[in-house]
Amino acid sequence: MTKEDILHLGRLSRIALSEAEVDAFTASIDSILEYVSVVQTMAGEHAETGPQVGVRYNVLRPDAITNEPGTAAPELLEAMPKREGRFLVVKKILNPSE
Repeated sequence: MTKEDILHLGRLSRIALSEAEVDAFTASIDSILEYVSVVQTMAGEHAETGPQVGVRYNVLRPDAITNEPGTAAPELLEAMPKREGRFLVVKKILNPSE
């Protein structure tokens, strides 16, 4: 990963990074990705001999209304720090230049 990638991740996660931290993260992330690639290679060689999983199925609950519509809305709306009508207003974090 490049320094620009680390700075971009820092901006996305709203973390201010110093140059020393960017350098440290760049080295750390490279070593982590290198280790992961070694683990993936080892897992790929022995994938056939690994434990096998039985039949898979989804456990779903039936859709059911558990409360009266509109009973919690006024309390939730009052608890919102910033809102427009019935909607919560949040700061845009993806593509902040748009």
